[in-house]
Amino acid sequence: MFNVNFQSEGYAQVIGGKIWYGISGDIAKNGAPLVVVHGGPGMSHDYLLPLAKLSKNRAVIFYDQLDAGRSDRPNEPKNWSIARFLDEITTLTSILSLTKINLFGNSWGGTLSAAYAATKPANLNRLILSSPLICTSTWIKDSHVLRANLPSETLKVMEICENRGDTDSQEYLDAVDIFYKTHLCRVDPWPDPVLKTMNLINSVCYEGMWGPNEFTCNGILKNYDGSSDLHKIDVPTLVTCGDFDEATPKNTEKFSNMIPNSTFKSFKASSHMAFIEEELEYLDLLESFLV
Repeated sequence: MFNVNFQSEGYAQVIGGKIWYGISGDIAKNGAPLVVVHGGPGMSHDYLLPLAKLSKNRAVIFYDQLDAGRSDRPNEPKNWSIARFLDEITTLTSILSLTKINLFGNSWGGTLSAAYAATKPANLNRLILSSPLICTSTWIKDSHVLRANLPSETLKVMEICENRGDTDSQEYLDAVDIFYKTHLCRVDPWPDPVLKTMNLINSVCYEGMWGPNEFTCNGILKNYDGSSDLHKIDVPTLVTCGDFDEATPKNTEKFSNMIPNSTFKSFKASSHMAFIEEELEYLDLLESFLV
């Protein structure tokens, strides 16, 4: 079990409810704190806890978005706008009196982090986009290509279940798990932080904003495209993914190239969670980038 002893924890009042946050390391250290934005929507921060190992030289601040993890779960669609989620970052950094931050976002957290950076906030020092969702239509096209390359028996089960409207069956869920273990996290078995996040997922939020699984989007984000704002990001940016990622290297690098002063890196043995799959190399890269 990977445990983190937070130096402090608390709740911040945001639009719609209260969100939980935890701080690893000394927030008074010289290095700008690293604020970590989790994926989902509706997942928790837990799978990102390996990043707490960066707290020797700076505080690492985790939080759970509204309708996720330890935060309030009103499950009201009116709260599921990009603008309201961005206000969480603004509110949290204000409450903690953070005049300078580094920002890390994974997957859907990368959506929010890129959108936040595009507003040119005065407190943003550096940006890390880990396997970010930038454009839903691109993501879905890529995921369908990846899905088509699954074992034929797995694909057959998926298609049969989908055709008969039986996507809640264990047979279908087991087939989807093969996609996840190939393109979400390739560590087998999944480590405790990943399992904890999966066990805490708020399916109401995930399905309402995204859909029933990673390769089907019929929720609020179905038409999302943040690519036209990437050129507005004006801080040094590191964009990462894995060679087996559902955020495919080809398109993740394409989006990275739209950001001025951006560096791209794909991890050869990883999928969507390179910070777990190739933890040492990943953390070394972040440490050197954040200096």
